[in-house]
Amino acid sequence: MGHDGAEQALTEHRHAGLALVLICAVQMMVILDGTIVNIALPSIQHQLHFSAPGLEWVITAYALTFGGLLLLGGRSGDLFGRRRMFTIGVVIFTAASLLGGFATDQLWLIAARVAQGVGGAIASPTALALIQNTYPEGPKRSRAMGVYAAMSGAGGSLGLLLGGILTDVASWRWVLFVNVPIGLTVAIAAPRVLGTTPTRHGRLDLPGALSVTLGMASLVYGLSRAATAGWSDEYTRVALVAAVVLLVTFVVIESKSPHALMPLHIFSARDRAGSYVIMLCLAAAMFATFFFITQFVQNILGYSPLKAGFAFLPMTIGIGGTANIVSRLVGRIGTRRPMTVGPLLVTGGLLWLSFVGVHAAYLSVMGPLLLLAIGMGSTFVPLTLTVMSRVPRGEAGLASALLNTGQQIGGSLGLAVLVTLATSVTRSHLASAGHVVSHAQHALATTSGYDAAFRLGSVIAFVAFILAVTVIRGAGRMPSALPEVATSAEPETAVA
Repeated sequence: MGHDGAEQALTEHRHAGLALVLICAVQMMVILDGTIVNIALPSIQHQLHFSAPGLEWVITAYALTFGGLLLLGGRSGDLFGRRRMFTIGVVIFTAASLLGGFATDQLWLIAARVAQGVGGAIASPTALALIQNTYPEGPKRSRAMGVYAAMSGAGGSLGLLLGGILTDVASWRWVLFVNVPIGLTVAIAAPRVLGTTPTRHGRLDLPGALSVTLGMASLVYGLSRAATAGWSDEYTRVALVAAVVLLVTFVVIESKSPHALMPLHIFSARDRAGSYVIMLCLAAAMFATFFFITQFVQNILGYSPLKAGFAFLPMTIGIGGTANIVSRLVGRIGTRRPMTVGPLLVTGGLLWLSFVGVHAAYLSVMGPLLLLAIGMGSTFVPLTLTVMSRVPRGEAGLASALLNTGQQIGGSLGLAVLVTLATSVTRSHLASAGHVVSHAQHALATTSGYDAAFRLGSVIAFVAFILAVTVIRGAGRMPSALPEVATSAEPETAVA
């Protein structure tokens, strides 16, 4: 090892703990921003005069931009240096959060959410790849990735808790302002704490990034519009046809491009490919669950935003605690067992939620939430380890980005599909109630829609369980040190 390489290794070792804190802080920040706004939505709607369909785009604008650009963000880190792109992503995310907090109209806020998604898409995949750079493969990296996975898993429910507190105590604007001091601290500390990473020759696949982002946006828009305008609506059909054309175009581009954004060989490893689909299925079920539960406890049970946020505290603790335990166990029991048990517990939790009625007490909700928390905490750590194990060093950003993409895109699609189902069921119940609908009948109809969505969500989670049983082969103990796959012969240059 040359002088530069030795100095880099020493820097990484000396600051490994602090580096993990910075990386996890950013991952937590970008993940919780997918849900922290949920509880603030009624306040945002009232102050900025959003329509009901427009309000959904406060959430969707972030999730789609984040999910659609994650592959480009991961690739940019591989090409231009992960520490550099990590810092750039954090700066963009922080600036967008500050601007969004000052929003005075709908377009301003949605534009800020789009910019947040861009920054998150750059920072998040490089964060996981930086753990690979900072920790040697083995038990230390497993524990570090366990902490990272716990932050990713708990971020959604923690966002609901934090959103409730900030909205009640301050205002909805603080769900965005809260990112600013965290982001500034990370941006200043990152160049001093994180080790240097190599750059590689290559180009960004902009046609691929454009086609996949627009394709996913069209798909989610078409599914969301179907909830209000129906499947026969002209705009619904045009959006869905455009989505198919754009996504097929993306696959064709990736199969032929020498600088593919998503080289198809990344899916050649069976366990890794299966993990991506499992993540997509679980996210599809869980994002909608957060959305419906926040609506249920506020609109049906009458909770304030603060009380609704605290209702998710057991879930936040459950995910983090379970992920920490699993990260210590996978070295002995392997990744396949928790990856199999986790989706089955999520299936049971969602099915349990579908029986929670209009007059439910909080304890009736807390039980399934805890089951969901244990299931999610059991799954995220082995998924992360499986995806990043034996990945070529030059494709760590891509592998990480695909996992996050599965989470964000799966969440967006799941939200669109399950909201469509819930809306249809609710309308059907209201139509059968006659012209005059009492408050109790409306609450019952709304809850029936939620129940139907939870049941479909349990089916999607069960598909993840079947995949874990039939596709994942990583049985046995995780080896203490897995050999790195040799990188391609691309020249590398160390960057600061």
